Parts: sequence; C-alpha cells; structure tokens
Amino acid sequence: MANTRPQAAPVAQEFQEGFTIRTAIGALFIALFMLPGGMYLGLVAGQGVGEAAEWVTIVLFAEVARRSYAPLRKQEIYILFYLAAGLTSVINVERGLGGGPFAHLVWNGYFIPSPAAQPIADQIPGWAVPAANSPGVVGRALWHPDWLRPVGLLVLGDFCGRLSWMGLGYALFRATSDVERLPFPYAPVAASGATALAEAGTESWRWSMFSTGSVIGMLFGVVYIGVPVVTGTLFNDSFEILPIPFADYTTSVENLLPAAIVGLSLSLGNVLVGFVLPFQIVLGACVASVLAMIVMNPILYHAGLLPNYRFGSDAFVAKLSVDMDFWLSVGIGVNISIGIIGIVLVVRALAQGRKQRLERASTLSPPPGRGDVPVWVAIGAWLAATITLIAVCKALIPDFPLWILIFFGLVWSPLNSYISARMYGLTGRGVSFPYLKEASVVASGYQRVDIWYAPVPLADHGWAAQRFREVELTGTKFTSVLKAEAFMFPVVMLASFAFWSFFWNSTPVPSGQFPYAQKFWPVHATMQSVIQQINVPRADGEVGWFAKALKPGLIAAGTAGGLLVFGLMSLFKVPLLFFYGFAGGLGLFPANTVPQLVGAWAGRRFFARKYGEEQWMRYAPVLLAGFSCGTGLIAMCAIALALIARAVAQLPY
Repeated sequence: MANTRPQAAPVAQEFQEGFTIRTAIGALFIALFMLPGGMYLGLVAGQGVGEAAEWVTIVLFAEVARRSYAPLRKQEIYILFYLAAGLTSVINVERGLGGGPFAHLVWNGYFIPSPAAQPIADQIPGWAVPAANSPGVVGRALWHPDWLRPVGLLVLGDFCGRLSWMGLGYALFRATSDVERLPFPYAPVAASGATALAEAGTESWRWSMFSTGSVIGMLFGVVYIGVPVVTGTLFNDSFEILPIPFADYTTSVENLLPAAIVGLSLSLGNVLVGFVLPFQIVLGACVASVLAMIVMNPILYHAGLLPNYRFGSDAFVAKLSVDMDFWLSVGIGVNISIGIIGIVLVVRALAQGRKQRLERASTLSPPPGRGDVPVWVAIGAWLAATITLIAVCKALIPDFPLWILIFFGLVWSPLNSYISARMYGLTGRGVSFPYLKEASVVASGYQRVDIWYAPVPLADHGWAAQRFREVELTGTKFTSVLKAEAFMFPVVMLASFAFWSFFWNSTPVPSGQFPYAQKFWPVHATMQSVIQQINVPRADGEVGWFAKALKPGLIAAGTAGGLLVFGLMSLFKVPLLFFYGFAGGLGLFPANTVPQLVGAWAGRRFFARKYGEEQWMRYAPVLLAGFSCGTGLIAMCAIALALIARAVAQLPY
C-alpha cells in the first residue's frame, strides 16, 4: 500500500520551562470563565470550546504581556494551549458533555431516573450514583451527602488515570520517538499552533490568517450559536436559524430510500475541519459513510436485514436501529481487522530493525535540558496507578474475576498502548479493539450491573506518546507538563464541581433550552441501558437486545472484509490514510462527512493551487483556529448572558 513515510520533524535545540506564574494565572482564567462556557456549548450545540478557549486565552494573555513589554515565550504559549485543552475538553463528544469530570456524575444523575434505566435502576450501585428517589438526584444537588461516595470514586479514578497516562505515555514516547525514531506526522501540526500568536504585532502571515478566521467565526457564531442560546434563555425554547446538529431529511426520502440516513450539516466548522484533515482520510470517511448509510441501508432493508427499522424514524432513531441490526457487528469486525493489521505492521517493523534499535537503545541518552525522568520512575508511576485501580475494582465488585482485571491492567493495556503509539508514530492514528470489555464481561459469566460503573483499568495510552512529541518540538521542558498536570488537577476538580452543581441545580437537563442534549440524551440513555443489560439474565429467558445485535457471522464478515479491502488497496497502491478514513467512516453520519469533503476538496483544488500546497498546509490550521476563536468569543458572550440570567433567576427577589 502506498505510504510515503514522512521525515521526523527537527527537535528544538534549546528547552525552556513553560509553566510559569503567567500560565498558572491563565489556568485559573480558563477554569473560571471557559469551563462553564464549555458546559453550556456542549449541551446546546454538541461541541466544546477547546480550541476557542485556547485562542481566546492566548489572545488576552499575549496582548497583556506584550503591553507589559514581557511577551509570552513559545513555551509559555504551548503550556497555555495544553492547560486550555485539558480544562475544557469534551468529556463525552457524543453526549455533548463538557465542563470537567463532574459531567459524568450529572449524566448518571439524569440516567438513573430516566425511562431507559428503569429495568436496571435498582441494580445500579450507590457508590456510582445515588438511588433515583434520593434527594441528591431528585433535587439535582451534587453537594448532597448521597453523592459523597461517587464524588470520591471520581476523584480517585481521575487521579490514577492522569498518573497512568503520563507514566506509560512517557515510556512509550521514549521507545517510539527516541529509540525507533518514528516521525509522528501530526505532531508538528499541533505544535505549530504554539507560535501562531507569538508573532502578533509584526507583519506575520499567521496573525493575518488568524484575524481573517476570527471575523468569519464571529459572524457565523452569531447565527449558529448566539441566537439559540439567547432565545433559549429568554423564552425557555431555543430558535435555530441553522439546524443543530444538522438538517435531517431522513423521513423525506424514506419512501424512495427506506432506512437511508440523509441529512446535511450547515455548520461552517465542518468545512474548515476539511481544510485541515488529510484529504485521503476525509475522502475515505465520506465514501464509506455515504456508501453505508445511504446506498447500502435501503438494500439491506429490502433484503430483510434491518427488521427493527420503522418508517417515520428520524436520523438518530434510524441510525440506532440499523446499527443494532447490522452495522454494529460489521463495525466491530472492521475494527478487529484494523487491530490485526496494526499488530502485523508492528511485528514486521520490529523484525526489520530490531538490531539497530537495540544498539541505539543501549547508547541513547535524552537530549540535555529536556526535563526527562528515569524511565523506571515513569513505569513505576503507571504501575502504582494501575494496581490501585485493580484493588479498588476488587473491593467494589468482589465477585468479578480478579484475573481479568489483572490482564486488562497489566497485560492488555500496555500491549495495546504500544501498538497504538507506533501507529500514531507512523500514520497519526491509533488502533482500538471495540467492545473488548463487553465481550469479556459476558464470557466471564458475571451477571451484575455494577461492573459497568467500576473503574476497570482498561485503557489505550498510545496517544500520549504523540503528546510528548509535541512538547519536545516546541522546546518545552517535560517538567512543565508535570507541573501543569499537578496544578490543573485540583483546579479542574473544584471548578467542575462548583459550576456543575450550580448549573444542574438551576436548570433541568435536558430541556428545550439545550437542543443537542434534548435530541441525543434519550437515545444514548437507551443505548447505555441496552449495553448494561447484556450480562443480566432476563425473567422471560429471552436474549437481550444488545446480545442480539452482536452477530458472530457479521463480525467475522466485517473482519474478513476489512482485511480484504486492505489487501486490495495495497495491491492497487491506494494510500494507507484512505483505508483508515474508509474504515472509520462506516459508522459516521454523511451529514457531517460530506461538508468535510467539500472543505477538503476546496482546499486541495482551489486554495492549495492559489497559495501553494506547502503554504496552504500552514495557513489552514491557523485559519481554523481563528474561526474557533471567533465562534468561541460569540459563544462566551451568549453563554455569559445565559449564566447571569440563571443566577438572577435563583435569587429570592
């Protein structure tokens, strides 16, 4: 398969500390002003304020620093990016949950009294979420004593998770970057953002491109986000000029194309994302999503393979039914094939360069001043965090087989993380083995719901190797990341608890004020309930819905099909990125992949020719960042008004 391996980006010659008093103040600013915006924006539009928070914070702090004749260094800018991304990341993209880790508890508080959870509500453990009739759930009060155990478990799990990814991620970085010298093709793209505003005040192309994107983002943000947020606050029911998340035409074409999921996202952000993503990945994802959701679904329906589809279903209900009937099993099989391919590529690469790597590892020392720690310390931190989670799980679910917890934490997670790290280093994309936990639970014979809420140590930390590569490329000391994480942990915990406590108590979620949550939360609650019952015996002796959806024949067909497609594409020299885009696009909405392809096509055919391909590749990420900043500014203004209105509404006068 055609795959021109890019060269590794040059490493910075000098490393400096990025975590300073100025970046610490920036973290507090993000936690106090950006975190609540991320909560609100996720529920309204299903997106976070990560990039917006990064750029808004840096614009403000860079200008203040410049006027104080002490401009921010590149390393400080990157740590501000890092802090903003960590504090405002969307916890669960599909549910639109942002605002820090306490979003998980708010979701659980919504789920347990929901109609979807009624079959298992009495089996959900109190250490995960209070009972449905608890005052803490009924009154939507996170500060109620009934929430004490779930809060404690959340804090412990988050701490161990951070310690785990930093320890194992650093060790994987040393193995894949320092020893194997993999290129990590997407790390330079992310790292280049740290210098985008460092040149502000000069005649910099970055500043010009960023400003252009900001103006476009502000104009679009007024229409797409500002109007729904303001009208939802004033009238308790939002008005959308552009439909969120997309215009749905599924019911309009069902007589001609039954079960076809047809729609179109009118978000300009999708087009700009297409500017940035590699064209082959976008093309593969669009081809797969259109082929699966629009072309194949009607054929499958007429063949009788979609028995749960019902006429009149909108895009979300229709997709849930077709996934359960067909695409879930096929998707699992395709992901298994990707995992097999990843393992084969890793083994082949290791076999080809084993001697050279061993020689390099025996003599290699990290660059001076980079802030490295002994690898054994990093592995020890990961090991301590993993063993802690295993012990906690054993205490919470004593009847669950201990050997499975040990295998997940100490065998599978590091093995899968290494495979994934190498794939990030080669292609910019990791590998995953879907529903491994679900399959293991069913195979173990364990028949209780509490397993789904325990902090099982099953994780893929391969992405963290690329994170450390980004830090290296910006010339930032690794100790800056450690300090930033140590500072960020208590800040994000306190801010997330404070804002979600206020927000959830003052406003029912979901409701008409939050279009995204109102459309998606009931669907995801149904899906979660179905999954959590796959190992619970039913009174009527019937097999659960999710168990019916896992069809071994379709899983095997998906695995074989994925390997066959990979082989054919290799034979015809199709780029490797197209295959990964195609495999990942099978489960996506065409409503989003089509405008992304429009953006990718316009970028490649028009802008790249006008500005030159290399120059356009530098322009596009900064343009998208500016757009995110402009949209974020409007979102912040609208959300600030909404939060003030909610606070005033709680006053007794």
